[in-house]
Amino acid sequence: MRSDLTASVVVFLVALPLCVGVAVASGVPAELGLVTGIVGGLVTGLLPGSSLQVSGPAAGLTVLVLEAVTEFGLGALGVFVLVAGVLQLVMGVLKFGRWFRAISIAVVEGMLAGIGLVLIAGQLYAMADAKAPGSGPANLAGLPELVVRTARSPEALAAFALAAVTVALMALWKHLPPKVRVVPAPLAAVVLTTTAVALFRLPVKRVDVQGLLGAIRPPSLDDLGGIMDAGVVGAIGTVVAITLIASAESLFSAAAVDRLHSGPGTHYDKELMAQGAGNAVCGALGALPMTAVIVRSSANVQAGARTKASRVLHGVWLLLFAALLPAALGLIPVASLAGILVFSGWKLIPLKELGPLWREHRGEALILVATAVAIIATSMFEGVLAGLLLAVAKTAWETSHVHVDVEDGVDRNEPVRVVVSGNATFLRLPRILDTLEKLPKDRHIELDLLGLRHLDHACSTALSNWADRHNKEEGATRVLMPAA
Repeated sequence: MRSDLTASVVVFLVALPLCVGVAVASGVPAELGLVTGIVGGLVTGLLPGSSLQVSGPAAGLTVLVLEAVTEFGLGALGVFVLVAGVLQLVMGVLKFGRWFRAISIAVVEGMLAGIGLVLIAGQLYAMADAKAPGSGPANLAGLPELVVRTARSPEALAAFALAAVTVALMALWKHLPPKVRVVPAPLAAVVLTTTAVALFRLPVKRVDVQGLLGAIRPPSLDDLGGIMDAGVVGAIGTVVAITLIASAESLFSAAAVDRLHSGPGTHYDKELMAQGAGNAVCGALGALPMTAVIVRSSANVQAGARTKASRVLHGVWLLLFAALLPAALGLIPVASLAGILVFSGWKLIPLKELGPLWREHRGEALILVATAVAIIATSMFEGVLAGLLLAVAKTAWETSHVHVDVEDGVDRNEPVRVVVSGNATFLRLPRILDTLEKLPKDRHIELDLLGLRHLDHACSTALSNWADRHNKEEGATRVLMPAA
């Protein structure tokens, strides 16, 4: 119990600034980030699935939540998260959890890279106490103007300096002595920058505090009506995106956490249901969606946690802080939280993996880049969908290998033998037909398809049509088909 108690305090100190930072970056009250962290500890933490991974608001969903709040309003967020939680529960009951391990790793890394880039582009504005234009392309296009405005404003420069110090601390913290690193880097950065703001009375924006009960807003029928007015298709896309991304990130995190300890492994379907239960409660409270977060989970393992008690207790500490010290949030500079998220966004980009991936699996690297670019150019849901479609198309192309061998004897009275083997799909149909159409039209052709492992309907139909055309000419065709 002593190990779990110590680990819970460490996880609480890591989670506190991240919960607040994710909420502010998502365009919702800071307290809602704490609510999601509390639910992640007290609800998801008690349920079976993974014993040591910790759940809460994640930077990976920041962009999606901000888009949803901007388009549908804050009241719609609870509806989206509640429905997403119910869908996760249903998928867990249907044992879909294990299938998330079948998602292409290139799509997942491309999704994280796209999220990271969009997050960085948006939080660069918050680092200078400015408002981001909105979409990913608009944020990128507005960066030159942001630089000019920041250079001309002493207040913006002060905020950016705080954010830059925060990023530097986050990057250099692992190189400091172990005694210093006992304090988590995000907490140290927030404490130092908050102290600097108080001492030097810097004119920077601080976190807007509403109080825990004031921030909680359960969804109502009016919120549902507003969603219907704003657009059902967009709302469905948002719910599906939250469900898939939250589920995938949680289960991938579980696989990573299992490699960090020697205890019981994750039961993926139960973990998916635990995440669904947590998100359903978060949705009922109008809070942010939750996922399992690798930063908090790895801190939990490294701090010596033995059981799920550590993650439950971290939720207790978050609840006590939110109830007893809510005014402390109002002292935190927004620019410092933006710096933490910029660093978190940078860590989402798989720069180290991209080089080896390009050398060994160039197609996978292209899918990764294409997914990230699609997310930046369109939206989270459309970008991930594009990546999945590319991954499926690549797999279909690579698995549809077909060999066409033409054996033409010396004697013209003997038939030309064409042997087709492998997997004949519509993707390879042009190659097969090109070979057949080059054959002499006045010769007998023996088309041997016995070596095919797969023959789809498109190929079967096209080959039959070719044989009929050839038979109508001076030649004749004999087709050897595999047994059904």
